[in-house]
Amino acid sequence: MPRADDEPDYAPPRKRSVLIAGHQTSISLEPMFWNALEAAAGERGCPVNALVAEIDAARLDSRDPPNLTSAVAGAYWYGGELASHPK
Repeated sequence: MPRADDEPDYAPPRKRSVLIAGHQTSISLEPMFWNALEAAAGERGCPVNALVAEIDAARLDSRDPPNLTSAVAGAYWYGGELASHPK
């Protein structure tokens, strides 16, 4: 998977700000998860924030919602990668 930088996939988590429903929050993920988010967003033709908002909405619909970082990481493993999720 192409990466925006030369950082290894298993580097320590990086914190980034995201905007969800008009509210700014931050999540910390390892580069492999950020790379998967960026690739999936590009494949769908949407911003990373929109994809994170979709994952956030799905997690809030669950009976026992995980935190947002766990939901994003879990979405990566669903079907192998975020890029393979249906729209």
